[in-house]
Amino acid sequence: MAFKYKLSFLIIVAVLLTCAQKKSEKADQKSYEVVVSGLDIPWGFTFLPDDSILITEKTGQLIHFKNGKKTTIQGLPEIYVRGQGGLMDITLHPDYENNGWLYFSYASEQGQGSGGNTSIMRAKLSGNSLTDKEVLYKASPNSRRGVHFGSRVVFDNDGYLYFTIGDRGNRDVNPQDITRDCGKVYRINDDGSIPSDNPFVDTNKAKKAIYSYGHRNPQGMTLHPETGDIWTHEHGPKGGDEINIIEAGKNYGWPKISYGINYSGTKFTEHTALPGMEQPLHHWTPSIAPSGMVFISSDIYGDWKGKLLVGSLKFRYVSLCTIQNNKVTKEEPILEGLGRVRSFEEGPDGYIYVGIENLGIVKLLPQ
Repeated sequence: MAFKYKLSFLIIVAVLLTCAQKKSEKADQKSYEVVVSGLDIPWGFTFLPDDSILITEKTGQLIHFKNGKKTTIQGLPEIYVRGQGGLMDITLHPDYENNGWLYFSYASEQGQGSGGNTSIMRAKLSGNSLTDKEVLYKASPNSRRGVHFGSRVVFDNDGYLYFTIGDRGNRDVNPQDITRDCGKVYRINDDGSIPSDNPFVDTNKAKKAIYSYGHRNPQGMTLHPETGDIWTHEHGPKGGDEINIIEAGKNYGWPKISYGINYSGTKFTEHTALPGMEQPLHHWTPSIAPSGMVFISSDIYGDWKGKLLVGSLKFRYVSLCTIQNNKVTKEEPILEGLGRVRSFEEGPDGYIYVGIENLGIVKLLPQ
């Protein structure tokens, strides 16, 4: 009798394993296609007009992928590679085909103090080299801390450049002080000058490029395809990762308010809300460690159009978020188990491309 039960149990286990294997194989066959392999940390990437791809490796390489071949672009500024800092995001000017400007964020040792901080540069691509390099913004002072550099760069529909810089681990000073860099979302003109209607241009001693403040470490930023609003997400500590819609001059609360706690389990604030501070439209507890985000605006994905994709570094999946009235009403994990999800772009062909650490860039296929 015992042998009979044991045999039945083994048969059930075998059937379940076979079903799981078939389900995994089916998902692998239909959910993605590797486009660029052999990448370490593809922090950001962007498509050139000829459909080739410029890819930033955090360790300080700019790679041009064209016709199946990877070429390293020469002429980068000196990159300060420490902890979470390195070569980070990249985007093209909206009128790139006419002016040739590309924009990227990186950690730099230039400026005040030892260590490094986030810098924004624009340059042009000539053959396999960068030319006409111009530093548009450099956060100060430098810090030897290896955390919270941000950083994403996005153009809005009016041609303003937005970028994010994390609090650099100095939460009690930087995020709430508009006379200091770090823990902010910034807005500048495409040449680095300050828009005349930035919220703090007339505030004494304020950093004039600041657009919003009270942020911890925003590593996701994207433009809503219908409203034109700037959406960001940022890392919480232990819990309290947030999605926000960025508005001029608003205070997003860090670290005065948070849904997270210290990594040790202790509290650093008793408040999840305070007057004059914005509530996130969504937060994650436990943290998913979000990086990269994009709205699906293409018709290729059927009823996924309009949904938001957010990468998870911690759980190694893409969160497919259903949005209703600026709230996340449903989440579904996709592309599970491929690696730490770092970055997204919707390509010229309408497909979503995803940068995954220690894998490369994959194309998300319709489900």
